Amino acid sequence: MADDDRNPEEEFQELMRRLMSGDMSGLDPEQLSRLSGMQIDPAMMQAVMNQLQGAFSGAQDGIDWSLAERQALHIANQDGLGVSAGQRTDIDQAFALAALWLGEATTISDLPRPAKAVTRGAWVSATLPVWQELAEPVATSIADALTDALGQQAPEDMQEMIAGAGRLMRTVGGSLFATQLGHVVGRLSTEVVGGGDVGIPVMPDGDAAILPQNFADFGRDLEIPDDQLALYLATRELAHARLFRHARWLRLHVISQVREFAHGIRVDTDALEELASRFDPSQPDELRSALESGALLPQRSEEQTAALTRLENLLATIEGWVDVVTEDATSRLPSAARIAEAVRRRRAVGGPAEQALGSLVGLELRPRRMREAAAMWRAVTDAVGVSGRDGLWDYPDLMPSAEDIDDHAGLVARLTAASRGEAAPSDAMDDALAQLIAEETAGGSAPGDASPAGPDRSADDAPRDDDDPTPGDQRPV
Repeated sequence: MADDDRNPEEEFQELMRRLMSGDMSGLDPEQLSRLSGMQIDPAMMQAVMNQLQGAFSGAQDGIDWSLAERQALHIANQDGLGVSAGQRTDIDQAFALAALWLGEATTISDLPRPAKAVTRGAWVSATLPVWQELAEPVATSIADALTDALGQQAPEDMQEMIAGAGRLMRTVGGSLFATQLGHVVGRLSTEVVGGGDVGIPVMPDGDAAILPQNFADFGRDLEIPDDQLALYLATRELAHARLFRHARWLRLHVISQVREFAHGIRVDTDALEELASRFDPSQPDELRSALESGALLPQRSEEQTAALTRLENLLATIEGWVDVVTEDATSRLPSAARIAEAVRRRRAVGGPAEQALGSLVGLELRPRRMREAAAMWRAVTDAVGVSGRDGLWDYPDLMPSAEDIDDHAGLVARLTAASRGEAAPSDAMDDALAQLIAEETAGGSAPGDASPAGPDRSADDAPRDDDDPTPGDQRPV
């Protein structure tokens, strides 16, 4: 049969056979684009062909994250706008004054490098390594599941070919996920105002930035002077960056908890197998939509829900501290309270891109207990001062827990007692346990006990083995 007499399906099968044999000679990218019905630019199709050839030759293994970067930068730079000299000057002045104000509101030191105004594209390039690290467990899971599902759906006479094409399937699935991640990060770059706007440490350590291109959108309906908005946002951005710079362990703590959540994600194999049964490699839109909508991610397991709760409490603790420090530092701003409320609402609701990230990775990066955490930090500040409050970030075991957010009175009592050099007051459970032990000891011990408490001796007077203290002696300081 002449080549011109073959139908598109036969041409596609011939193309797959050539790809799997590693023979890319004579393939025309423009003809391939027409065959697939995707109408992709021939230059882009050539890049895809090179990627596929690399997959079969063994030169490429894993996910090509450069696809995410290219897609994100394409969206971030599509308006062609940069940062004007005037915008840079205004932002630089806001950061300079914010740094002075923060010096009065926190004992955590300034950053080693000046904060700056950046473009959307610069934000993408700076933050993408962190997004990649967070998304990699999910991407790998989806790529592996896609390989298995397509293999199960293939006809018997194609099983051998599918078995030899595992690298291709993994590459296709991983590439689609990387492209969608790039799409989401690119959209995020059009919404975020600062480097720490999403709550997690996506900027390089010690860096702080504001995106002037998005600044106008943030304040459009607030009717607040731009200089006040810039000062408030610069102060908040610096506070966030200073905290992560000071508590070096905190960045790893946050990233580890996000990855712990992501590693628990398992693809909904039933949904994926149904999708694979009708998957057309020349029409990847359905798979792309399924990835972005989160349709392939099943409901959270109990372990994931617990991991998400821990992460939300951690993010709320961080955001609450940033809120209190920013409030104190910007007390001179007439509109500070209104701007703060706008920031809280914005963080609580999340933008379209943040919601898309939640669908793609299954994770919503919104601290739901931020107000409660801020109330805790305010109470701590009032009780032990700025230095005592900021000292809680010196070591991981000093940081307030979720229970402290619920009952910050107990935390305040412990901190004030410690500041006076006193033993921390025991809680109700300690008191009840001590009383129970005292009653049991006073009531007499079982026959054969080596050291019974006599009838004329109270439980407190009974001798104790120092090597075996009772639980009532183990009270937290």
